[in-house]
Amino acid sequence: MEQYALDQLKNIAKVSTTCTRLDLTRRERLERWAESLERSPRPFLRTLHETEYSPIAERLALRDDDTPISVAFADPILRAAGMEDDTYGEAKRFFELSDEQLHGLVCFCHFGEQVSAATLARRVRKMADYQPGGFFAQLRAFFGY
Repeated sequence: MEQYALDQLKNIAKVSTTCTRLDLTRRERLERWAESLERSPRPFLRTLHETEYSPIAERLALRDDDTPISVAFADPILRAAGMEDDTYGEAKRFFELSDEQLHGLVCFCHFGEQVSAATLARRVRKMADYQPGGFFAQLRAFFGY
């Protein structure tokens, strides 16, 4: 494979140094995560330990290889949509999940050392399909809040 400097490439091809970010809705991001989990070459993934007991700063920085979050980060579409790394905090931000929701997906206390990628794909899909109910949720939707 030949390697060229950026200046050399400009003589050969049109080079763009900007990358436009994909605009995916929360639901689309969660659906893509579920698809990534289903395609994972590893049928079982690692969990993160004691996410609920870690101080906030440590919890947000939690990460490990071969976790459900690292599967999401390995997906080029999710990275193009703005996923910046494979930490707990980034998954929380990017997928717009609460600590309780993310804890239910990735914590050791729910699954043990490993969790089935297929099981997580089903759980992530349920989160993507969830529509809040109840009187106040309907009022918020009616008034556009």
